[in-house]
Amino acid sequence: MTDTLFAESGARWRTIAYGPLFCLAVAFYEIVAGGGVHWVALAIAAVIMATVVWVQVLGGRRYVSVELTPTTLRNGPEELDLADIDHVFPERDKDSWDDELWEVARAMGELSDVPRGRTGIGLRLRSGVLLRTWAKNDKGLRAALLTARPDLADESESEPK
Repeated sequence: MTDTLFAESGARWRTIAYGPLFCLAVAFYEIVAGGGVHWVALAIAAVIMATVVWVQVLGGRRYVSVELTPTTLRNGPEELDLADIDHVFPERDKDSWDDELWEVARAMGELSDVPRGRTGIGLRLRSGVLLRTWAKNDKGLRAALLTARPDLADESESEPK
């Protein structure tokens, strides 16, 4: 098994339990309040909520997860060999008026853009193609990328050739 340098799961399995736990809390309240408990309705609601959230968690884990190993970078279902990376662009100054060309490049994965709540990191591949990788913890991913490919560390702070 390969070492994982950085990972984000995209969604947590425990999220599935929130709906059924809420239904249990409602049942407890109904018991304490002294009225009748709506067992059937609460059970149906718990199953429906758990099922809907289960589908969302599966999607999140498939399409919004990130994993970096010493040899590959994976965003969602797309993998990239680290040897194909030629340049990691520096962080963009949010107050700058300069447009960075990599910010409109294709985002990795099967989604149309960088997922909501994630920040893109610009990459230039050896073929010259610009690409965006992404993560919630973009600083952690950038640091792990530069740890995995130390030859890019000096170059990442300067303009590409």
